[in-house]
Amino acid sequence: MFVRKKKNRSGTISVVVVDKRHGFKEVKNFGVVTTDEEAEVLCMRASEWIRSYGGQQLIDFGHCPAQDRELEETERAFANIDSVFMNAPQLILNPIYDSIGFNRIPDSVLRHLVIARICQPMSKLATVDYLRSHFNEDTSLDQIYYYMDKLYNIQQETVQQISVEHTRRILGGCIGIVFYDCTTLYFESFIRDKLCEPGFSKDGKSKENQIVIGLLVSAGGYPLAYSVFCGSQYEGFTMIPVVDDFVKRFQLEDVVVVADSGLMTKKNVLLLQTGKYKYILGARIRNEAKEIREWVLSQKKVENTYPEYEKTHTIAAPTSEDPKGTDKIRERLIITYSKDRARNDAENRKRGIERLRRAFGSGTIKKESINRRGYNKFLEITNDVDITINEEKILEDEKWDGWKGYITNTDIAAREVVSQYHELWVVERAFRVTKGNLEARPVFHFTPRRIEAHICICFIAYKVYKELERIMKLMKFPMSVDKALEIAKTIPTVTMRLPFNQQKQTRTLFLTDEQRAIKPLFDLKKNFG
Repeated sequence: MFVRKKKNRSGTISVVVVDKRHGFKEVKNFGVVTTDEEAEVLCMRASEWIRSYGGQQLIDFGHCPAQDRELEETERAFANIDSVFMNAPQLILNPIYDSIGFNRIPDSVLRHLVIARICQPMSKLATVDYLRSHFNEDTSLDQIYYYMDKLYNIQQETVQQISVEHTRRILGGCIGIVFYDCTTLYFESFIRDKLCEPGFSKDGKSKENQIVIGLLVSAGGYPLAYSVFCGSQYEGFTMIPVVDDFVKRFQLEDVVVVADSGLMTKKNVLLLQTGKYKYILGARIRNEAKEIREWVLSQKKVENTYPEYEKTHTIAAPTSEDPKGTDKIRERLIITYSKDRARNDAENRKRGIERLRRAFGSGTIKKESINRRGYNKFLEITNDVDITINEEKILEDEKWDGWKGYITNTDIAAREVVSQYHELWVVERAFRVTKGNLEARPVFHFTPRRIEAHICICFIAYKVYKELERIMKLMKFPMSVDKALEIAKTIPTVTMRLPFNQQKQTRTLFLTDEQRAIKPLFDLKKNFG
């Protein structure tokens, strides 16, 4: 299109906009004047009209066939596409990250690493390409490593502070119950140092180097704090340092610590008692005193009953006023019976004994074999070489099928004690999601500061994941976090140029029913900010 001045026979001048794509056609007449000065004014007005409307007037005046106009507009739209990115997951997760409070840490690199860890967990090198191609974020590998070193030195404390404050807020101002457990993360390397060493692996990687992670979560499974230990550290020695540090740093009161029986060493229980902590622990009822074992086995095997046995201990409890003081600790042992648990216990023992008999019959039992769990329980060695299966021990073991014990020094009702203990699965789920969905292991870093920074990034990623899960539950959203994010990865965000306006317009396109179903997740800042 262009502006045309046409002199008429009468001596006047007409100013029109002409389109010559389908022959010369007048699109719009801007009037008739008598002087060149007046004509120039109309020409300027006509030029501005072309720039402002960008050809859209063809639709208004209908001088072209509908099919042609449609093709022209489509071609123009495609020609003006500036970029297409698959950054919809970022659009969902950014407001979640901010609502927790992690935007208090000003460096954008942490945000990118956390969101990439949730969306597409991979090596830091591959993360650089992912951020550029999907989110249009230009972050270099050197920036990431520099930031990880800084994160180790400066911001881990802030990260845990933010996590605790947010958790306290969503729980109504009180933490209350805290669940503790630990796991291991292995390395694809055999290089050892003061942090990475072989140890008891919960991933079955006994030959690889590893680290031990201790994690505290609240009711509902919201992560609170964590600590990293040497890979050879016995897990039973990790709990008290983590709990002590957590309670003192955040000045918590009336916290009830819940932990698995695997962490219930005599030393741990004593430290909990002398530290005046309330606790709920899994009990090792088979290792209790004789009178308590007899009491357990004398109970009727009835589901949903909670027999209690009260114990009193006297412990050394010195204070500044009384350096030689003692204190009496009241404990309750609560037991429960379950038919399903009894059936599972019997089946596990049956399989273990069958493996034992096969190995015994073939003469392949060796010293290292009988030290494994499942062997030494029923084997008896005489004369240092003669190995037999002790049938009496098998019969004795059967008596305990279905029984489970819990120790507490709280005044909580027995049913509630058992219920709270069984919430330990929230820690196990935290480890499962972090190891599986977020692929925290194997670890590919080899310096202590970057290893700990990697754990910190995974911790924040799980916090963001859990917060999105919480909000979706409040919204009664009919799908999981993983499913929603998988759909979000298929949603494009398109940026188009507007040449005449010197602007760009960006739109996230919801093209399918599945994509439109998760559209409410893009308004989280408005609804839950």
